[in-house]
Amino acid sequence: MLERFYRSLYRIRRVEEEIARVYPHDKIKSPVHLSIGQEAIAVAVCEALAADDVVYGTYRGHAMYLAKGGDLRQMIAELYGKATGCTHGQGGSMHLIDPEAGVMGASAVVGTTIANAVGHAYALKYRRSKAIVASFFGDGATEEGVFHESLNFAALKRLPIVFVCENNSYAIHTHQLRRQAQANIAERARAYGMPAERLDYDVLRLHQHVQAAVEALRAGEPGPFFFECKTYRWKEHVGPGEDFHLGYRMPQEAEPWLADDQVARLAAMIDPLRRQQMEGEVECEIEVAFAFAELSPEPKPEARSDDALRRAGTATPVSSARMVHDRKMVDRKMPRTGLRAAA
Repeated sequence: MLERFYRSLYRIRRVEEEIARVYPHDKIKSPVHLSIGQEAIAVAVCEALAADDVVYGTYRGHAMYLAKGGDLRQMIAELYGKATGCTHGQGGSMHLIDPEAGVMGASAVVGTTIANAVGHAYALKYRRSKAIVASFFGDGATEEGVFHESLNFAALKRLPIVFVCENNSYAIHTHQLRRQAQANIAERARAYGMPAERLDYDVLRLHQHVQAAVEALRAGEPGPFFFECKTYRWKEHVGPGEDFHLGYRMPQEAEPWLADDQVARLAAMIDPLRRQQMEGEVECEIEVAFAFAELSPEPKPEARSDDALRRAGTATPVSSARMVHDRKMVDRKMPRTGLRAAA
């Protein structure tokens, strides 16, 4: 278990560090909201889920997407705005999706996927499915009306959903205590009649608690369950850099979070030789993904309407054949080295 957790944590961290390195060169065509420092929540939750469970997330969704098994090559191609991206280069970093992996989508609009997740959970209950939904959102989303409406409905219908509040204390540049009279979000969730816990940033403890909730739901115990997970965003709200110079937070505030880095913590628990092997495999996978994005074609102008309504009542279906063709063409261009073998 430790190796699996570490691999996922390290992979997410290194993918985002590479995104941060490439971003200033203008190859990435969308804003990026990095998860660096918050990876443990997505890993802890997604490791408790099964393949047929689904997740809904936020614009800061790279960690969730990767932890649930989203395709890395399609993710990076999407950030590059390429036709081989997970939304054909039309959604960017804030709208990642991979339904085959159970990643049902993210949104640039705060709080909107909470209702989508609740609707999905309602459908699963109606169909008597054993699958579970996990809904990720930030502390800022708890100030939206849709948050309260969704929690009330989920509790009323006893839905198979796990709500995961990634509380990094900031809505853009405004601290939670300047936005909310009572900072304990889990308390508010309990008021709707659901079990709710407030947890510290510890990947193993987080996983233990979420795993217990998931097992209870699978055993037929009615949902929902709610977890408020304390965390901290290392980078600026949007972009690859730091933002302490803006004055809304100080480096001293970040120091305990940096010292409690869960990637470094788990690295120290893994055999050094095995860790080196895993890290090498991850680095190769990341190199392949960025090479794939670089070589992928730009979307054709007419493709912009492929997934949209052309006229009232008439829709053009997703051109899966075109995407498969584009990816095969890119694979042929990949260098015949270890890179291509790892793809």
